[in-house]
Amino acid sequence: MRKILPALLITILLVHISSCEKDDICVDGDTPLVVIGFFDVADTAETKQVTSLRIINTDISTVLDNESFGDRSNSPDSLSVPLRINEVTTSYQFILDSADDEDTEEETGNVDTLTISYQVRESFVSRACGFVANFNDLTVTLSEGTENWIQDIQIVQSTVENSNNIHVKIFH
Repeated sequence: MRKILPALLITILLVHISSCEKDDICVDGDTPLVVIGFFDVADTAETKQVTSLRIINTDISTVLDNESFGDRSNSPDSLSVPLRINEVTTSYQFILDSADDEDTEEETGNVDTLTISYQVRESFVSRACGFVANFNDLTVTLSEGTENWIQDIQIVQSTVENSNNIHVKIFH
């Protein structure tokens, strides 16, 4: 009996230690961003930069602060934008040739408003990461105006599970 008890305790201890999972660091637990690519309307295979682009999230009145487009000095041919996970739509103003009027200090430029609709699907990643939101059934609508600089929109991938590829193509 004395020989069985230590062997049993060691076995239980080894099983307990080997079943522990080191999950302290979350490596791949980010909710993906929607990647938007800008393309030439005349040659739909060619990317086309957007001059002095500024993007404003109209749902929360925030200018997106991103190195690739937040300062208006860059002309991106693609960018990534976040979607709200507690709603099923997110709206953005895309402002072409954005500038500040020196007299009124208001923003000028050609404004097109896009509304992105989607279904939110939560996925469990791990104990450390918890849940991340993925997006299904992505659709994009453009508010019609007389001077829209965006000519056409194409959904390339209607499911957003990572930020590696373009999900939406905008032709201008």
